[in-house]
Amino acid sequence: MKRHWRIFCEFFRTCLVEELEYRSEFLGNFLSSLFGIGMAILTIQVFFYQTDNLGGWKYEDVLLLLGIFNTLQGLIDFALRPNMSRLLQHIRMGTFDYVLTKPVDSMFYVSFRHLVFWRLIDVLLGIGLIIYALIQKHYMPTIMDAVMFFISIGSSLVLIYALWMMLMTTSFWVIRIDDLSFVFNSFFETTRFPIGMYRGWLRIVLTYILPAAFITSTPALSLLGKWNGMTTILSVVLAGLFLWISRRFWRYALRSYTSASS
Repeated sequence: MKRHWRIFCEFFRTCLVEELEYRSEFLGNFLSSLFGIGMAILTIQVFFYQTDNLGGWKYEDVLLLLGIFNTLQGLIDFALRPNMSRLLQHIRMGTFDYVLTKPVDSMFYVSFRHLVFWRLIDVLLGIGLIIYALIQKHYMPTIMDAVMFFISIGSSLVLIYALWMMLMTTSFWVIRIDDLSFVFNSFFETTRFPIGMYRGWLRIVLTYILPAAFITSTPALSLLGKWNGMTTILSVVLAGLFLWISRRFWRYALRSYTSASS
């Protein structure tokens, strides 16, 4: 674990030095992120012009949910998204051979080698929206609320990573699919809103098959003091289970990989 942490720190340093060469892009990226979260808030306001609640959630609660979504999205775009798309390129172009020859776990390498630092702006904007929503709701989370929140959001990050990794691992067999990330993005976008607003088979799928309900709703409820110990434990168990499955699936896929030199 310590070795992997040192390697990640080196990835962090290298990518930071590289990105600092283009400081003039920061302002443009900041304005782009600000515009994106502004449009998301406007969309929510349009919904609430027609109703007093959305899937049983009040306006301030949905703002809090959006803040958590934006925070997770920022972390995804910081570390996961830049790397997942490169996996397809490595396999298609044969450069995955070089990944396998490096003295580091291949799954770890393809997951965290490239980092995009300006995406952390989305994290800061998301945290700001969370604080604003709590102020508007006149609610101050307790220490236990905060503990449950951090456990839940940590589980959400692990769950997102595991699900996306399993999806991208299929590129070992279906390398002609140009953007498998689109499938994940469609799934992740559903967590922007309360699961209760979905109806019929879609709600069943997002609750029991693809555990979207645990990604943003569980951390939001935890921060609002509506946490449930069993639900939090279940989110941790699900995250660990999907991470284990993704790891096993990765190892299975490696046995099916045909290198460019063979």
